[in-house]
Amino acid sequence: MAERSTAAVDVADNSGDEPLTAKADQTTSDGVAQNRERETDSEEAQGSGGTESPGKASPPELHSGHKLARRYRLEECVTRLDGFSSWRAMDEKLRRAVGVHLLPADHPRARSVLAAARSSALLGDPRFVQVLDAVEENDLVYVVHEWLPDATELTALLAAGPLEVHEAYQMVSQVSQAMAAAHREGLAHLKLTPGAVLRTSSGQWRIRGLAVNAALRGISSDTPQRSDTEGIGALLYASLTQRWPYENDAYGLSGLPKGVGLIAPDQVRAGVHRGLSELAMRALANDGATASRHESPCTTPEELVKAISEMPRIRPPEPAFTAPPEYQRTTYQQGTYGRQSARPGVAQPASAPPAPLQSRTGKALKWAVSALLIAALGLGSWQLADALMDHGKSDDTEKTQTTDGNDKTGDKAKPAKPIKIRSASEFAPSGTGIQEDEVSLAVDGKPGTAWVTPQYKGYPNFGNLPNRKQGSGIIVDLGAVQSVTGLEIDLYRSGQTVEILAASKNGSGSASLGDYPQRITPLSQAGKSLTKNLDEPIRTRFIVIHVTSLPPDGPNGYRGGISEVRVLGS
Repeated sequence: MAERSTAAVDVADNSGDEPLTAKADQTTSDGVAQNRERETDSEEAQGSGGTESPGKASPPELHSGHKLARRYRLEECVTRLDGFSSWRAMDEKLRRAVGVHLLPADHPRARSVLAAARSSALLGDPRFVQVLDAVEENDLVYVVHEWLPDATELTALLAAGPLEVHEAYQMVSQVSQAMAAAHREGLAHLKLTPGAVLRTSSGQWRIRGLAVNAALRGISSDTPQRSDTEGIGALLYASLTQRWPYENDAYGLSGLPKGVGLIAPDQVRAGVHRGLSELAMRALANDGATASRHESPCTTPEELVKAISEMPRIRPPEPAFTAPPEYQRTTYQQGTYGRQSARPGVAQPASAPPAPLQSRTGKALKWAVSALLIAALGLGSWQLADALMDHGKSDDTEKTQTTDGNDKTGDKAKPAKPIKIRSASEFAPSGTGIQEDEVSLAVDGKPGTAWVTPQYKGYPNFGNLPNRKQGSGIIVDLGAVQSVTGLEIDLYRSGQTVEILAASKNGSGSASLGDYPQRITPLSQAGKSLTKNLDEPIRTRFIVIHVTSLPPDGPNGYRGGISEVRVLGS
């Protein structure tokens, strides 16, 4: 999905999907009925800037280009609503896009937003969009979170139609498991809308705004598990039917007909999976919707996970079979080899009759003449070559010409060959390394050995430690300036965020990113290996494999590393 669309997603989920009123800030007893009233408003406020509620604290006047903590540069305000604003920003230290919520420090919900953000950050579950920072500074409170430009929100997916059965099954399974884990840690969402659920390019479903969305809007509930379970049921209902399971339209979806109540998804749309339809009704059982089905309701995400596990597994659809092209008969026609034209309705010309057979005498005469011509041509060519060679010798008898049979012509590229790595060191911009004694294992030619980071807790960006804000990695020294045409890198684990940079010809190989102006690969999430063939060689001596984010490693842990680095040159 385009990044601007993702910005709209942030608006829908993290910064307000409808204008708030005094009624929207009231606490309800079960967090259900009033949530439904708020959901009746459409999400026209997504990305449009919204309107501030009267009597609320106004956010400070900020503009594009303003920098927070001398690090986060605001780029685009995606909404301004109810005393807070949300922005797309750039983390200049890690050179990545982030999202930022801003509100005045004297805002009545500033303390609760800070507490919710810090609690969410401690969870460290990769199934949730991570909170990266939560700070009170200069009369401002701001929350920094991940920005996922490759993710698509459920709102956009449903605009194209209901989800395929297996996709809906994956969504409800992953969202239910994630929310069950959050509730075990005492965290609730209370604002599970189609804009709060994202599908990444790899097919993983992630939840945005855990605890923070509700705190920004002042939403609370005496039964948070029940509220989140109903929210999951509404998401599943919408995924199966492309309808919102209440009477009012919301989130770009049409509501149910007025006066008919909550009817099962398989009664709204033909072809809906019966098991998923019953599951949605069990999650929405707060309205007594499952009485006719005689199914016990699910009132917690944990019960929903159990109900999903008891269902027959829904397999992904079989890949579509593409028929091979129709066979076209080939024929010999008039001494040439080609395909016959076979256009329907067009008369085909009759084939010419074969030439009469020649006599044996004629054939022998033909072969004799051909042999004489070939002999004459060969003799003439040999005499011409001999004359040219003699002429070359008479011009310069002291010069000799040598021909290398393996020499390639100038229009053929020479094959890339490995460049010997002289040494390697750890990229430590803070001045202190983490596993400096293991760096040689990444350039020893053995894929089974690796430079591996310690396990960091809570945050994938090296534990969010101050001395690891620019990440880490390995600097490769080629010994002298070389023409580099490609790299082959084996990573210790997939899911690391990596970029490859090269120093200038006069670079010193320092631990400063500014010393590596030549970009070989962009900063992006990599798999188990990273291969890059350059269109044009670059001249450099030092190359840095820069790692900024690590993949999960056990509960609430993150770890990464580099197994082997191979540099290719011409």
